[in-house]
Amino acid sequence: MISVKEAKNIILENIAPLEPKRLPLSEALGRLLKEDIYSPINMPPFNQSAVDGYAFCFDEWKKNNQLFIEGEIQAGSDSSTIITNNKAIRIFTGAPVPLGADTVVMQEKTIQKDGFLIIEDNNIQKGSNARTEGSEITKGSLALEKENILNAGAVAFLAGMGISEVLVTPNPSVSIIITGNELQQAGNDLTTGKIYESNSFALIAALNKQQIFDIKVSYVNDVLDQLTNTLEKCIQQSDLILITGGVSVGDYDFVIRASENCSVKKLFHRIKQKPGKPLFFGKKENKVIFGLPGNPASVLTCFYEYVLLAIEKMTGQRHALKNISCTLTNEFRKPAGLTHFLKGWHEGNEVKMLQGQESYKMSSFARANCLIVIEEERTEVKAGENIEVHLLP
Repeated sequence: MISVKEAKNIILENIAPLEPKRLPLSEALGRLLKEDIYSPINMPPFNQSAVDGYAFCFDEWKKNNQLFIEGEIQAGSDSSTIITNNKAIRIFTGAPVPLGADTVVMQEKTIQKDGFLIIEDNNIQKGSNARTEGSEITKGSLALEKENILNAGAVAFLAGMGISEVLVTPNPSVSIIITGNELQQAGNDLTTGKIYESNSFALIAALNKQQIFDIKVSYVNDVLDQLTNTLEKCIQQSDLILITGGVSVGDYDFVIRASENCSVKKLFHRIKQKPGKPLFFGKKENKVIFGLPGNPASVLTCFYEYVLLAIEKMTGQRHALKNISCTLTNEFRKPAGLTHFLKGWHEGNEVKMLQGQESYKMSSFARANCLIVIEEERTEVKAGENIEVHLLP
């Protein structure tokens, strides 16, 4: 067995980022940008009114203090309108400022009398409320540098320039293989010796939380040939393969043998931890394979601690759990030799270990918002001591 730290280092050393892919802007949220983006246009593309009001030439108004109102310009109108001396044009937010005008006064700061505009804004200056062409960015200027994560604002910024596609690091496609003769699908009657299958639900939900939706699920019995054939197919179709169950050393645990049959390079098998000791990690070319223990709490613990780390390396985005230090409110004892990941509830600067820590129990995971980490050689943590905590998504 290897340590938790060794296992995580092996994952980081053996996973490369996915090849960049050009995606529609509508699918790019949260992705890592892999190209510099230069604006194809001026933004705004024309002189634009920032308010509903009246457009006019500031210097002409200062000479006469009176403007005759003539016409109006709505948003979306042609920008070729020309204003003449001593005239003001009714204008709306987003509309092009007419040629000859350089200032817009808010309608709330005006009075209209006998067709003339009286401005009652003592603070108005030349250029007020008029967005000049290219004032946000000029054509050909660098808009976004590569290696930026595209948030909602970045997506909107690019859309406003008319950009419809971007080169980004994609999220991985995922295959989930659920093994076990004992598994029964929810919605069916539970017969003797069977249990309801929940691991696919846990993994799909956890992947969806990371904005990963390209997921295929296969169910196989504890039969070596069946698992081998399914694994080979999944390696062909997905970037990341997650197998649950069959990863220990029992007579019907075939994950290791199936991976050998598929020429998967084993990078580690078995970690000094609880739960999830039998975890397997391997690769075939650029495809990543995890063999997760079958017990539901082990599956989620290994997903959060190791699979998220792999996804972070594949995508260049933050996925791994955030680590903080908290004060434990109850005590815990264990033998030395295994790192323990315990379901907990974190609030403020304190964390409480929940009841029901066994690897087959999901009731504590259902209430948990963190994993409490008790290091390998530590045997006791007293109430009031600081402890490492990994915050769940």
